[in-house]
Parts: sequence; C-alpha cells; structure tokens
Amino acid sequence: MSRIGKKPVPVPSGVTATINGQNVEVKGPKGQLSFVVNDLVLVEMTEDGISVNPRVDSKPARAMWGMSRTMIENLVTGVSAGFEKKLEITGVGYRAQVQGKNVQLALGFSHDVVYPMPEGIDVVCPKPTEIVVSGIDKQRVGQVAAELRDYRPPEPYKGKGIRYAGEFIVRKEGKKK
Repeated sequence: MSRIGKKPVPVPSGVTATINGQNVEVKGPKGQLSFVVNDLVLVEMTEDGISVNPRVDSKPARAMWGMSRTMIENLVTGVSAGFEKKLEITGVGYRAQVQGKNVQLALGFSHDVVYPMPEGIDVVCPKPTEIVVSGIDKQRVGQVAAELRDYRPPEPYKGKGIRYAGEFIVRKEGKKK
C-alpha cells in the first residue's frame, strides 16, 4: 500500500486541473503544465482534489501509483509556487553572470563557459558566486542546475567548484611530508 499514493493531491485556489483520460492538465498563475499518467493507474477528480489509484493490484501498478501522484503534485506546486535551486561557486576567480539569454561562467578554464538558458527557465546571479535557477517544471529546473554544476563539480581537496546550496562535500586530507 503506497502511503504517498493514498493521499489526494489538493488543488489550491487559483489553480484549475482537468483530467482528460490519462492526461492531466494543470493551469495556474505561473503557467500551464501537463502530464500523461501510465495506463496502470486511474486518475479522477474528487472534492478533496485529484485522487490516484492503481487499476490492478500488481507490483508495476503499485510502483506507478506513488510516482504518478508525486508527478501530479509537482505540476500543481509548479504552476502555483514554482521551483528553484540555488548553486554556490567556491574558488578564487570563479564567478558567474547573466548576459541576456546566456549564463557566463568563469571557472578557471582558459575560456569562459557560456551556457544558453532553456525556454521557461530563469537563471539569476544575485552575487557573482551564487546562481539561482527557477521555473515551473521541477525536472527541468533540476536538469539545468545539474548541467551548470557539471562544468566544475566540487573537488575533494579544497572544495573548489560549483555545488548545490547546503551540499556537504566530503574533504580529503592532502599529501603528507
């Protein structure tokens, strides 16, 4: 029994959700998102919100049950509040700045790295050592943050590189005499 799947997804005021077969479409103040639910799962509107139930009692159906409910909840949260990931840059001379539709990163390479912002994702740099990625689609926000981090992941000796805000880097001891 899925503990997550049992709970209905509440639809806040200002957000409209429509279910058309296996397609769930959510509109809110920040935008519109849709998700096609797996055929093993039944989705329906109730007075409590959107309820998700497995069609048959099988292992794949139970696996899709909780995942489908979480995906629908992410749609509702995205169009009402949005998502954001914060990245921190550590290292001498490492910095970031937004130039139009691009993020320019100085990460110790012989050239600056220019990352084009995808459609629907906002990237801001409040400080040269801080990057904030925000948008309504949780998967795309996480993917953009991961791609930015991949240019210079934190190294274990001095901790230099791009890390998620609050990420703990396991440090190694340097070589001894």
